[in-house]
Amino acid sequence: MSDEQSAPVCYRHRNRQTYLSCSRCGKPICADCRIDAPVGFHCPDCVAEGRRTTRQARTSFGGVAGAGSAGTVTKALVGANIAVFILAALSTGTLAGLTTAGTTPLHMFGAEIGYLPGYQPGYLQGSAIFTDTHAIFDLFGRTVTAPFVAAGGYYRMITSMFLHYGLIHLGFNMLVLWMFGRALEHDLGPARFFTVYMLSGLTGSVAVYFFSYDTATAGASGAVYGLFGLLILVNRKLKRDNRSLYILIGLNLALGFFLPVSFAGHIGGLVGGLICGAILTFTPRERRGLHWVGFAVLLAALAVATFIQTGILDNQYDIV
Repeated sequence: MSDEQSAPVCYRHRNRQTYLSCSRCGKPICADCRIDAPVGFHCPDCVAEGRRTTRQARTSFGGVAGAGSAGTVTKALVGANIAVFILAALSTGTLAGLTTAGTTPLHMFGAEIGYLPGYQPGYLQGSAIFTDTHAIFDLFGRTVTAPFVAAGGYYRMITSMFLHYGLIHLGFNMLVLWMFGRALEHDLGPARFFTVYMLSGLTGSVAVYFFSYDTATAGASGAVYGLFGLLILVNRKLKRDNRSLYILIGLNLALGFFLPVSFAGHIGGLVGGLICGAILTFTPRERRGLHWVGFAVLLAALAVATFIQTGILDNQYDIV
């Protein structure tokens, strides 16, 4: 028998003869299948098995190291807010975004946290009585209805986070989200960062529903302030200086005295970010899976608080 006939063949390409072999399992591999190793070559199967059994590096907060480096979630959130603003501008015919008239198609998606006494007098059965009459809009020639939160439109507490009143409102929120979001996504990982962003915004919405339910409220400010609160505790955990952050938060809160902003939404979002930051930073490193338990408890508490407030409004204003 000749050497050519007796030469081994690659275990993945049976028509290729080879004298190379995997230094781990010994299987013959061709030049296309070989993977360079510190010593010799490895076959694709051994490399894949090694990846499955090797523990992935984690950040200080449990995210997969490097997973958030691209800032994918931050970019997606910025893109979503801009896209919704463009739709709102097209529906209103103005770059002011949402109007306070409550008559634009996109208003039904969440610009109002509560029923808003006096906001749309045509839907009131008296000067201080709520109704469950839906807001009616003409969308692409069709009549559609959308309830306010007090009448069951709880989705508004989330969708309002993506609506803005004008370019300045949108621009400021997206600038802060872009500046701080990518750094936090890198530290936390995409999943934890997205969860904290949404929970912070939702906490801001619940605060508005409790303390400012009779005002039109929209914007990503609650979630953005949540990033401030989160960053305070993340920086403390990583031993970073927070002094400039405290000044930034103080200046933003001070501007609220001169601009028509929602204090309830801002403070609520800040508190939500602090709670999420506490969950992430005070949970023992070896029990980081409890982060999700903490987030679930916070979400449940927000849901209970929302239903309690609906009951209070029902008793106070006789929602029918």
